[in-house]
Amino acid sequence: MSAVASGVDIGTVKPDLKIPELSQGGPAPGKRIKQTLKDYEETDVHHVLYLPTDWKPGGRYPVIVEYAGNGPYKDRYGDISTGRVEGSKLGYGISEGTGFIWLCLPYLDGEGKKNVRRWWGTPPERDPRPTVDYCKKAVPWICEKYGGDKDRIILCGFSRGAIACNFIGLQDNEIASLWAGIIAYSHYDGVHAWGYPGADKKSAGERLQRLGVTPQFVCHECTWNRSQLERTRDFIRSTSVKGDFTFMETGYRNHNDGWTLRPGPVRARLREWVNRVLEKNK
Repeated sequence: MSAVASGVDIGTVKPDLKIPELSQGGPAPGKRIKQTLKDYEETDVHHVLYLPTDWKPGGRYPVIVEYAGNGPYKDRYGDISTGRVEGSKLGYGISEGTGFIWLCLPYLDGEGKKNVRRWWGTPPERDPRPTVDYCKKAVPWICEKYGGDKDRIILCGFSRGAIACNFIGLQDNEIASLWAGIIAYSHYDGVHAWGYPGADKKSAGERLQRLGVTPQFVCHECTWNRSQLERTRDFIRSTSVKGDFTFMETGYRNHNDGWTLRPGPVRARLREWVNRVLEKNK
């Protein structure tokens, strides 16, 4: 008999939030659109931008920057990840669609010409630099264009995106300086050797040194064997990084970022954590 994870199945809890469909045209309050930076207009690269329902020109808004999981993915519980920027959910679940600009960023191929659905770069090199460069350009531009508060930017990611929080988000000092807080849901850079260059513990530990005082909320679905969170704790301890870490399980057995679209105590705790982090940076 196969082992079954502890925790509630996500299908038994009704969502209380629905992400808006992608819209045509330019950005507007409550709209979610595909958009491309000017430098990439001759490529197939794009991100997804959502302006909150209370957005007004001249306002200042915290920003949630999100990275998606790998795709195509489907597991025995029916959890699906497309690997596309359009499929991300965490930011909307955290913000409820109000008060925050939500920016879903792509992973780029090795030439910086198109979005990729699996990891980043082009195999076997998996060069992260085009993805890092896009982030460094996109985040400041969104802040300048739409009133994002550069002192209140939260980075988050699911699965591959959770790994990317450190692998991409702490790749160098410049990009690491963007974040007021980081949310890694399901996996963590350095805990598992995934096979791409730089996935080893030593390299991940060097990236984690760039975290500094930036707080991290590290969460994972419930598992049937030794907790993934415990493995993550062990890795972080091994690096001797004395950061501000919060660890929680979602309460669900599913590898699915849709848990933030459903009511529950962990989502409430996550929102409290975000508000506390941002309050310090006002």
